Amino acid sequence: MRSNVEHFRCRIEDGIAQIALDRPERKNPLTFESYAELRDWFRDLHYADDVHAVVILPNGGNFSSGGDVHDIIGPLTRMNMKELLAFTRMTGDLVKAMLGCGKPVIAAVDGICAGAGAIMAMASDLRIATPEAKVAFLFNRVGLAGCDMGACAMLPRIIGQGRAAELLYLGRSMKADEGHAWGFFNSVVEATELESAAMDLAARIAAGPTFANSMTKTMLAQEWSMSLEQAIEAEAQAQAICMQGNDFRRAYEAFAAKEKPVFEGD
Repeated sequence: MRSNVEHFRCRIEDGIAQIALDRPERKNPLTFESYAELRDWFRDLHYADDVHAVVILPNGGNFSSGGDVHDIIGPLTRMNMKELLAFTRMTGDLVKAMLGCGKPVIAAVDGICAGAGAIMAMASDLRIATPEAKVAFLFNRVGLAGCDMGACAMLPRIIGQGRAAELLYLGRSMKADEGHAWGFFNSVVEATELESAAMDLAARIAAGPTFANSMTKTMLAQEWSMSLEQAIEAEAQAQAICMQGNDFRRAYEAFAAKEKPVFEGD
Protein backbone atom coordinates (compact mmCIF):
# COMPACT_ATOMS: atom_id res chain seq x y z
CA MET A 1 0.00 0.00 0.00
CA ARG A 2 1.39 3.40 -0.93
CA SER A 3 2.40 5.81 1.80
CA ASN A 4 3.73 8.52 -0.51
CA VAL A 5 0.64 10.68 -0.40
CA GLU A 6 0.51 14.42 -0.97
CA HIS A 7 -2.46 15.86 0.92
CA PHE A 8 -2.35 14.00 4.25
CA ARG A 9 0.16 12.18 6.42
CA CYS A 10 0.58 8.45 6.03
CA ARG A 11 2.87 5.92 7.69
CA ILE A 12 2.64 2.15 7.32
CA GLU A 13 4.41 -0.18 9.72
CA ASP A 14 3.76 -3.69 11.05
CA GLY A 15 0.50 -4.00 9.14
CA ILE A 16 -0.96 -0.77 10.53
CA ALA A 17 -1.47 2.41 8.53
CA GLN A 18 -1.44 5.68 10.46
CA ILE A 19 -2.97 8.62 8.64
CA ALA A 20 -3.72 12.22 9.64
CA LEU A 21 -4.77 15.41 7.94
CA ASP A 22 -1.84 17.77 7.81
CA ARG A 23 -2.88 21.37 8.26
CA PRO A 24 -2.66 21.74 12.05
CA GLU A 25 -2.48 25.54 11.89
CA ARG A 26 -6.06 25.49 10.50
CA LYS A 27 -7.25 22.58 12.66
CA ASN A 28 -6.80 20.17 9.75
CA PRO A 29 -9.57 21.11 7.32
CA LEU A 30 -10.34 19.03 4.26
CA THR A 31 -9.83 20.41 0.76
CA PHE A 32 -10.99 19.23 -2.66
CA GLU A 33 -7.59 17.59 -3.07
CA SER A 34 -7.50 15.82 0.30
CA TYR A 35 -11.06 14.53 -0.15
CA ALA A 36 -10.12 13.00 -3.51
CA GLU A 37 -6.81 11.57 -2.33
CA LEU A 38 -8.34 10.03 0.79
CA ARG A 39 -11.12 8.51 -1.32
CA ASP A 40 -8.61 6.96 -3.72
CA TRP A 41 -6.33 5.79 -0.89
CA PHE A 42 -9.15 3.98 0.90
CA ARG A 43 -10.29 2.44 -2.38
CA ASP A 44 -6.79 1.10 -3.00
CA LEU A 45 -6.64 -0.19 0.57
CA HIS A 46 -9.15 -2.89 -0.30
CA TYR A 47 -6.45 -4.59 -2.38
CA ALA A 48 -3.52 -4.03 0.01
CA ASP A 49 -2.20 -7.18 1.69
CA ASP A 50 0.33 -5.28 3.81
CA VAL A 51 -2.24 -3.29 5.82
CA HIS A 52 -4.57 -4.96 8.32
CA ALA A 53 -5.85 -1.95 10.28
CA VAL A 54 -5.97 1.83 9.94
CA VAL A 55 -5.65 4.49 12.63
CA ILE A 56 -6.77 8.04 11.85
CA LEU A 57 -4.87 10.35 14.20
CA PRO A 58 -5.30 13.98 15.20
CA ASN A 59 -2.61 16.49 14.36
CA GLY A 60 -1.68 19.43 16.55
CA GLY A 61 -4.39 18.69 19.11
CA ASN A 62 -7.30 18.52 16.64
CA PHE A 63 -8.84 15.81 14.49
CA SER A 64 -10.39 17.91 11.70
CA SER A 65 -12.43 21.08 11.39
CA GLY A 66 -14.22 19.72 8.29
CA GLY A 67 -14.44 21.33 4.87
CA ASP A 68 -12.19 24.36 4.55
CA VAL A 69 -14.18 27.61 4.64
CA HIS A 70 -12.03 29.37 2.05
CA ASP A 71 -10.90 26.44 -0.11
CA ILE A 72 -14.24 24.60 -0.27
CA ILE A 73 -17.26 26.48 1.09
CA GLY A 74 -16.50 29.70 -0.74
CA PRO A 75 -16.05 28.02 -4.15
CA LEU A 76 -19.20 25.91 -3.59
CA THR A 77 -21.33 29.05 -3.43
CA ARG A 78 -20.26 29.84 -7.01
CA MET A 79 -20.85 26.39 -8.54
CA ASN A 80 -23.78 25.25 -10.66
CA MET A 81 -25.90 22.22 -9.81
CA LYS A 82 -23.89 19.78 -11.90
CA GLU A 83 -20.66 20.83 -10.20
CA LEU A 84 -22.24 20.74 -6.75
CA LEU A 85 -23.58 17.23 -7.28
CA ALA A 86 -20.17 16.06 -8.48
CA PHE A 87 -18.69 17.40 -5.24
CA THR A 88 -21.30 15.90 -2.90
CA ARG A 89 -20.98 12.55 -4.65
CA MET A 90 -17.20 12.70 -4.25
CA THR A 91 -17.49 13.32 -0.50
CA GLY A 92 -19.96 10.46 -0.22
CA ASP A 93 -17.53 8.27 -2.14
CA LEU A 94 -14.98 8.81 0.64
CA VAL A 95 -17.41 7.28 3.14
CA LYS A 96 -18.19 4.42 0.75
CA ALA A 97 -14.46 3.80 0.34
CA MET A 98 -13.93 3.74 4.11
CA LEU A 99 -16.79 1.29 4.55
CA GLY A 100 -15.60 -0.86 1.66
CA CYS A 101 -11.86 -0.86 2.31
CA GLY A 102 -11.94 -4.27 3.99
CA LYS A 103 -9.81 -3.13 6.94
CA PRO A 104 -10.97 -2.04 10.41
CA VAL A 105 -10.56 1.72 10.85
CA ILE A 106 -9.96 3.35 14.25
CA ALA A 107 -10.52 7.08 14.73
CA ALA A 108 -8.43 8.65 17.51
CA VAL A 109 -10.27 11.91 18.19
CA ASP A 110 -8.81 14.90 19.99
CA GLY A 111 -9.99 18.51 19.99
CA ILE A 112 -12.14 19.68 17.10
CA CYS A 113 -13.89 16.99 15.06
CA ALA A 114 -16.46 18.82 12.97
CA GLY A 115 -18.36 18.57 9.70
CA ALA A 116 -16.66 16.14 7.33
CA GLY A 117 -14.17 15.38 10.10
CA ALA A 118 -17.06 14.16 12.26
CA ILE A 119 -18.26 12.09 9.30
CA MET A 120 -14.84 10.42 8.98
CA ALA A 121 -14.94 9.54 12.67
CA MET A 122 -18.52 8.26 12.26
CA ALA A 123 -17.53 6.12 9.26
CA SER A 124 -14.72 4.48 11.25
CA ASP A 125 -15.32 1.14 12.93
CA LEU A 126 -14.07 2.16 16.37
CA ARG A 127 -13.58 5.55 17.99
CA ILE A 128 -11.39 6.62 20.91
CA ALA A 129 -11.53 10.16 22.30
CA THR A 130 -9.74 12.45 24.69
CA PRO A 131 -11.71 14.48 27.25
CA GLU A 132 -11.10 17.52 25.02
CA ALA A 133 -12.78 15.99 21.97
CA LYS A 134 -15.78 17.84 20.56
CA VAL A 135 -17.75 16.29 17.71
CA ALA A 136 -20.11 18.50 15.72
CA PHE A 137 -22.21 17.61 12.69
CA LEU A 138 -22.55 21.33 12.03
CA PHE A 139 -24.05 21.32 8.53
CA ASN A 140 -27.22 22.95 9.85
CA ARG A 141 -25.17 25.87 11.14
CA VAL A 142 -23.95 26.70 7.64
CA GLY A 143 -27.44 26.54 6.12
CA LEU A 144 -27.27 22.93 4.93
CA ALA A 145 -29.21 19.78 5.76
CA GLY A 146 -27.86 17.33 8.31
CA CYS A 147 -28.11 14.56 5.70
CA ASP A 148 -24.50 14.80 4.58
CA MET A 149 -22.23 11.92 3.56
CA GLY A 150 -24.55 9.31 5.09
CA ALA A 151 -25.06 10.99 8.47
CA CYS A 152 -28.82 10.42 8.57
CA ALA A 153 -28.33 6.71 7.87
CA MET A 154 -25.28 5.98 10.02
CA LEU A 155 -25.45 8.24 13.06
CA PRO A 156 -28.85 6.97 14.29
CA ARG A 157 -27.52 3.42 14.12
CA ILE A 158 -24.65 4.40 16.40
CA ILE A 159 -26.30 6.66 18.99
CA GLY A 160 -30.05 6.31 18.36
CA GLN A 161 -32.58 8.26 16.32
CA GLY A 162 -33.47 10.94 18.87
CA ARG A 163 -29.90 11.74 19.82
CA ALA A 164 -28.83 11.85 16.18
CA ALA A 165 -31.75 14.14 15.34
CA GLU A 166 -30.71 16.53 18.11
CA LEU A 167 -27.13 16.77 16.86
CA LEU A 168 -28.16 17.11 13.20
CA TYR A 169 -30.91 19.69 13.78
CA LEU A 170 -28.90 21.86 16.17
CA GLY A 171 -25.37 21.35 14.89
CA ARG A 172 -24.17 21.46 18.48
CA SER A 173 -21.03 19.81 19.79
CA MET A 174 -21.15 16.39 21.40
CA LYS A 175 -18.60 16.28 24.20
CA ALA A 176 -16.42 13.26 24.86
CA ASP A 177 -18.24 12.02 27.97
CA GLU A 178 -21.57 12.43 26.22
CA GLY A 179 -20.31 10.59 23.14
CA HIS A 180 -19.00 7.79 25.33
CA ALA A 181 -22.28 7.45 27.21
CA TRP A 182 -24.19 7.40 23.91
CA GLY A 183 -21.96 4.75 22.33
CA PHE A 184 -20.28 6.98 19.76
CA PHE A 185 -16.92 6.58 21.49
CA ASN A 186 -15.68 3.18 22.59
CA SER A 187 -13.45 4.75 25.23
CA VAL A 188 -12.07 8.05 26.49
CA VAL A 189 -8.39 8.37 27.42
CA GLU A 190 -6.07 11.24 28.25
CA ALA A 191 -4.47 13.03 25.31
CA THR A 192 -1.04 11.66 26.23
CA GLU A 193 -2.41 8.13 25.91
CA LEU A 194 -4.54 8.56 22.79
CA GLU A 195 -2.11 7.42 20.12
CA SER A 196 -0.80 4.50 22.14
CA ALA A 197 -4.35 3.36 22.98
CA ALA A 198 -5.38 3.52 19.32
CA MET A 199 -2.23 1.77 18.14
CA ASP A 200 -2.60 -0.94 20.78
CA LEU A 201 -6.15 -1.59 19.60
CA ALA A 202 -5.00 -1.65 15.97
CA ALA A 203 -2.16 -4.04 16.82
CA ARG A 204 -4.58 -6.42 18.52
CA ILE A 205 -6.81 -6.36 15.44
CA ALA A 206 -3.86 -6.77 13.06
CA ALA A 207 -2.66 -9.80 15.03
CA GLY A 208 -6.05 -11.46 14.63
CA PRO A 209 -7.49 -13.41 11.69
CA THR A 210 -7.33 -10.58 9.18
CA PHE A 211 -9.30 -12.28 6.41
CA ALA A 212 -12.07 -13.00 8.90
CA ASN A 213 -11.88 -9.41 10.15
CA SER A 214 -12.36 -8.22 6.59
CA MET A 215 -15.40 -10.46 6.29
CA THR A 216 -16.80 -9.01 9.52
CA LYS A 217 -16.38 -5.47 8.19
CA THR A 218 -18.09 -6.43 4.94
CA MET A 219 -21.05 -7.94 6.76
CA LEU A 220 -21.36 -4.97 9.13
CA ALA A 221 -21.78 -2.71 6.10
CA GLN A 222 -23.87 -4.93 3.85
CA GLU A 223 -26.38 -6.13 6.42
CA TRP A 224 -27.80 -2.63 6.90
CA SER A 225 -29.90 -3.11 3.79
CA MET A 226 -30.84 -6.75 4.41
CA SER A 227 -33.81 -8.31 6.10
CA LEU A 228 -33.04 -10.48 9.13
CA GLU A 229 -33.52 -13.63 7.06
CA GLN A 230 -31.18 -12.32 4.36
CA ALA A 231 -28.59 -11.34 6.97
CA ILE A 232 -28.63 -14.77 8.61
CA GLU A 233 -28.14 -16.45 5.23
CA ALA A 234 -25.35 -14.01 4.26
CA GLU A 235 -23.59 -14.72 7.53
CA ALA A 236 -23.93 -18.47 6.99
CA GLN A 237 -22.17 -18.11 3.65
CA ALA A 238 -19.50 -15.77 5.05
CA GLN A 239 -18.75 -18.08 7.96
CA ALA A 240 -18.54 -21.13 5.70
CA ILE A 241 -15.97 -19.27 3.60
CA CYS A 242 -13.94 -18.46 6.72
CA MET A 243 -14.15 -22.10 7.86
CA GLN A 244 -12.23 -23.09 4.74
CA GLY A 245 -9.41 -20.72 5.71
CA ASN A 246 -6.17 -21.83 7.29
CA ASP A 247 -6.62 -19.49 10.26
CA PHE A 248 -9.63 -21.55 11.38
CA ARG A 249 -7.48 -24.69 11.33
CA ARG A 250 -4.63 -22.90 13.10
CA ALA A 251 -6.97 -21.78 15.88
CA TYR A 252 -8.23 -25.33 16.40
CA GLU A 253 -4.75 -26.84 16.44
CA ALA A 254 -3.52 -24.19 18.87
CA PHE A 255 -6.52 -24.77 21.15
CA ALA A 256 -5.93 -28.51 21.10
CA ALA A 257 -2.27 -27.94 21.98
CA LYS A 258 -3.19 -25.38 24.66
CA GLU A 259 -1.24 -22.71 22.79
CA LYS A 260 -2.08 -19.23 21.55
CA PRO A 261 -2.93 -19.23 17.84
CA VAL A 262 -0.74 -17.29 15.44
CA PHE A 263 -2.92 -16.08 12.59
CA GLU A 264 -1.60 -15.45 9.08
CA GLY A 265 -4.67 -14.03 7.37
CA ASP A 266 -5.33 -16.84 4.91
